[in-house]
Amino acid sequence: MRAYERLLKYVVVRTPSDENSETVPSSQCQFDLANILVEELKALGIDNAYVDEKCFVYGKLAATPGYENAVKLGFIAHMDTVSDFCDHDTTPVITENYNGEDLVLGASGRVLSVKDFPHLPSLKGRTLITTDGTTVLGADDKAGIAEIMTMLERIITENIPHGQICVAFTPDEEIGTGAQSFNVEIFDADFGFTLDGDTEGEIQYENFNACKADFEITGFNVHPGSSKNAMINASLVAMEINSLLPGTETPRDTEDYEGFYHLMSMTGEVASASLHYIVRDHDASLFEARKNTLRHIEKIMNEKWGEGTVRLTLTEQYRNMAEVVATCMHLIENAQLAAKAAGITPLVIPIRGGTDGCQLSFRGLPCPNLGTGGHGYHGPYEHITVEGMDLATDMVLELVKLYAK
Repeated sequence: MRAYERLLKYVVVRTPSDENSETVPSSQCQFDLANILVEELKALGIDNAYVDEKCFVYGKLAATPGYENAVKLGFIAHMDTVSDFCDHDTTPVITENYNGEDLVLGASGRVLSVKDFPHLPSLKGRTLITTDGTTVLGADDKAGIAEIMTMLERIITENIPHGQICVAFTPDEEIGTGAQSFNVEIFDADFGFTLDGDTEGEIQYENFNACKADFEITGFNVHPGSSKNAMINASLVAMEINSLLPGTETPRDTEDYEGFYHLMSMTGEVASASLHYIVRDHDASLFEARKNTLRHIEKIMNEKWGEGTVRLTLTEQYRNMAEVVATCMHLIENAQLAAKAAGITPLVIPIRGGTDGCQLSFRGLPCPNLGTGGHGYHGPYEHITVEGMDLATDMVLELVKLYAK
């Protein structure tokens, strides 16, 4: 079975995670896919596959006799999707021999356009998979799951020599909490790779340092007719806070290694208001400077409007795994060799985000990220090609062969 055929099966199983939940997993629907994957692993001959009580799927393919001392490689992908554009079932749409031009997405009124996605002409002639424009596709990261499954099937059916292969499919990656419950000891790999990137051939080991920044503003509400020198309008204070941040350091205005402040949501009235940001930077010192900027804003706002008016909470999320992977750069070097062996130009680029591998790297499992062939994640314009998935599968297969040597 080809990887895209598996993807088409997986995407119709809705698995949005829920950032407001306090349970693990954050949504019970993720078990629906987990149970399917366990049965599929067992059908491939991986009898030790199981899903634990926290919705992590684990399985191991024993080393080929004589290869027991080879590096134990792990491959990881996540089962959940974002919750946005995920309120009803996904309808995948296949466009054969795509012409590389603007594509109308069903009757949604949305258009997958070259203006917004300049790489589209490079996909000309391929078989494109999208949705009808009303939901996410879920290739992030069900494409990674499909490619790992297909890689396992090929290893088994083609009798390819290999060391121990460890696989895991995880919940709650999209809300940043899944890796906290990942059992590194049970996984039992020397090194890991997440398949959770974009273009086939992507190799990523430098990710953002990340935190959340939440401002809570307490105003003072009195009748507007008698509020001279008394009223503190919390909503206006919130607007002032945002105005003190660099206006060109947002996701829209930055690229590559450039960090940003991203206003995720805001609420407000006169008596109270809140601002919720995520803060990102690859460079650890610049990341600390960003946090200090936010602390300074809290300080000067309280000096201006009164102590206790503004309260800032910074919550650490993940760190740049580059400092870990730098000690085992063979992972990146061999990934580049594997890409070339699969006929792909390797793309070693930074992640403008994070993956489960960020957290796992700091827990003793160095874990770079590889591309799956997808594009436009986290929205209704998500798309992937059949050919890109085939190439991504070939690349991880070549990686297995390299480490068997």
